[in-house]
Amino acid sequence: MNDLKYQFFIAGTPEEVWKALISPEGTKQIYYGSVINSTFQVGDLLEYVGPGVDGDKTVHVYGNVLEYEPNRLLRFTHYPGKSYVKENKALESRISYLLEPVGSCTKLTLIHDQWKEGDASYDNSDIAWWMILSNTKTLVETGSTLDFGEGL
Repeated sequence: MNDLKYQFFIAGTPEEVWKALISPEGTKQIYYGSVINSTFQVGDLLEYVGPGVDGDKTVHVYGNVLEYEPNRLLRFTHYPGKSYVKENKALESRISYLLEPVGSCTKLTLIHDQWKEGDASYDNSDIAWWMILSNTKTLVETGSTLDFGEGL
């Protein structure tokens, strides 16, 4: 399976983009009510938790922190939440957020790689990442997010 890779240039500082990607205030807006639960220590658990099939505390995805450098890099393993896929350990992939200042803006690169053959979440991830990253750019630049209706 091909790596999923996206690059967005955002009119904001790396700190502003990082806040949108990591803080509860940002993630609730770009991840449809979900927040990240993690200490962000290498090896520790990272979970995206929010409204879903198991109520307000649905674990949508989870994994372990591989690298963490505030305002620059977050890399973690990725598994679909157990309420979506019971035998999910065979579906490990990896997500990397990379931030780089470019002039007066920030280049955000997201790489979702190390996919296992047959991972059913691949196609949905490719669709969802465009929406999530567009929301991130819009939030940083305007203070609000896009209205996709029932898009996700």
